[in-house]
Amino acid sequence: MPIHDPAPAAAPERDKMSAAGNSVLAAFFLTGMKLVVGLVTGSLGILAEAAHSALDLVAALVTFLAVRVSGKPADREHPYGHGKIENFSALVETILLFGTCAWIVYESVERLFFRPAEIDPGLGAFLVMAVSIAVDISRSRMLYRAARKYRSQALEADALHFSTDVWSSTVVIGGLALVWLGKHVLPRYAPLLQKADALAAFLVALIVLFVSYRLGKRTIEALLDSAPEGLAPRIRAAAAGVEGVLDVGQIRVRPSGPSIFVDLTIDVDRNQSVERTHQIAEAVEAGIREIAPGADVVVHTDPREVEREALARRVRAVAYRNQMAVHNISLHEEGERISVDLHLEVDDDLSLEEAHELASHIERDLQEDMPRIASVTTHLESRGTGVDDGLDVTAAEPALVARITTVTDAIMGAPSCHDVSLRRRGATLSVALHCTFPKELSIVEVHDVSTRIEQGLLKRIPGLARVLVHAEPHER
Repeated sequence: MPIHDPAPAAAPERDKMSAAGNSVLAAFFLTGMKLVVGLVTGSLGILAEAAHSALDLVAALVTFLAVRVSGKPADREHPYGHGKIENFSALVETILLFGTCAWIVYESVERLFFRPAEIDPGLGAFLVMAVSIAVDISRSRMLYRAARKYRSQALEADALHFSTDVWSSTVVIGGLALVWLGKHVLPRYAPLLQKADALAAFLVALIVLFVSYRLGKRTIEALLDSAPEGLAPRIRAAAAGVEGVLDVGQIRVRPSGPSIFVDLTIDVDRNQSVERTHQIAEAVEAGIREIAPGADVVVHTDPREVEREALARRVRAVAYRNQMAVHNISLHEEGERISVDLHLEVDDDLSLEEAHELASHIERDLQEDMPRIASVTTHLESRGTGVDDGLDVTAAEPALVARITTVTDAIMGAPSCHDVSLRRRGATLSVALHCTFPKELSIVEVHDVSTRIEQGLLKRIPGLARVLVHAEPHER
């Protein structure tokens, strides 16, 4: 028994856990550093960043736990897996971020209009924000790489947070620089520039609100099973382009964490074999996975009547309406027009003129009923309706019966002919015989061989006017 190494399967989960774990450590470090410097300097901008980082720490912890749980395989209670936990963790992060924004906005308004605060923007303040930017750039890139590689919304949410932290930290540095400028270079404008820190905190809150809104919208859409924008039309186009697909019906797309589940219905020709129908479904699945790699795809096939088949039924219906029988109907499309070839069965005792008039009547009727038919070619064929069908001479002609059997078996390539019935009508003979065929042959192949038998007997047996071959499946 081959031994399968579980390491390759576990590698993605290890990578995601490693990225989430590093994010937790970075958030813990930045939160502590910003909190200490913010309290020492009295900068609301840095304290706002500390609060932001504190919630990032909580969000990183939630992400870490979500990534750990979402990696569990599907089970009986969770047939779609545990991927939704990532979407839920992103929702928790969004709620925390909105709470942070409310506090920052409140404090900013207080300091801007009601409760001015003294700020000492020393070198430590600028240094801590510079370190914060460097760390945020590093971990956001790390998280984005893992998120794109494993299609993890939880890791993407963390990466989005930390990339916006870079901008918000830059805004805070700008506010601190203006406060420092007021204290040391432009003391005349110090009271006004002192408010730059609170204004910077307010701008940080606006940035976080914008990011939170985008994240929250995507998270809620995922939890409500909203299909990724533009994916369903692309799936429909891909499925419709597969040879053998007549139409594409309902499409359902359901995201669950890093996974996407796709259910769709396609219409196929009902006359195709089960094997061919399965091949079409597999081709559709492969096409969808090119658009959504790793998607779980279920294709339901609906058998449908093709237009060619419907037209053939209408041709038979028109003939039946005229109390006629037709067979061997062939339809040939020429752009928007159709040409029809058919065999028309007529009574034996009709003259050619009478039979031709019947054929012309059928042709006119078909073109009136179906304007798309441009031309009709009719092959007249006797249907053996004479009163005297001939005398049974099977027992009286054993040599002729044996000759018919030999010729038939030679064409078949093996013993096949049996139950030969021979009739004579005047100077002409007619024969009916049974032949066994391999049961896996298609009806088209059986018809071709039967035609060869008919032509072979008519050519080799003098006086033979009609041959009827009854095909039977060979039971092995």
